[in-house]
Amino acid sequence: MDRCTRGIFITATGTDIGKTYFSGLLVKKLRSHNINCGYYKPVLSGAEEIEGKLVPGDCVQVLKTSGLEVDPLSCVSYVFKPAVSPHFACESISLEKIINDFNAISENYDFMVVEGAGGIICPLNLSSEPFIMADLIKHLGLDIIIVADSGLGTINSTILTIEYAKQKGIEIKGIVMNNFDDSNPMHVDNLKTIEKLSGINIIAKIKTDAVELDEVVL
Repeated sequence: MDRCTRGIFITATGTDIGKTYFSGLLVKKLRSHNINCGYYKPVLSGAEEIEGKLVPGDCVQVLKTSGLEVDPLSCVSYVFKPAVSPHFACESISLEKIINDFNAISENYDFMVVEGAGGIICPLNLSSEPFIMADLIKHLGLDIIIVADSGLGTINSTILTIEYAKQKGIEIKGIVMNNFDDSNPMHVDNLKTIEKLSGINIIAKIKTDAVELDEVVL
């Protein structure tokens, strides 16, 4: 099979916004449409240690949700136990290793869902060759989907993320509103305001504890 030439990078307005949750639902949706979709997370921190081994919880969750049957450790390049920024957990994260791992995994799939860590400015290495998440996105050559919360404060954090991505020349495919409640006037207004101020479409509204994703145009 030819190497994957298409994919999408999932980022968010911050930590614990719903990247993993959305990634699992997206991989599940794509695979349900007979798309040979794979999953990759370059860096994971906050891993659980079980019987002396680190378990990449985000990868486990995505694979369980999507039904993708592979070893969770095969989906990630760096796994750290402390729940801290990657650059703080390890000073030697290699951009070259991440790109090589992504290319190797992609050979098995027609489309890749790549999940970032933290937000788009999350530092990966601040030592000899400094780079942040936005730099990695550029090197992978992928467009992004931004996952945002639906509640108070999301207008500011979402617009700032959008503007930074635009400044870096990163193409935005759309925004996902997580924990969205159609009956909540603030959620509805936040959605409309973000679209109006940014010119970027909301491509999915995910209710709390949703197990399926509506159609998403990538």
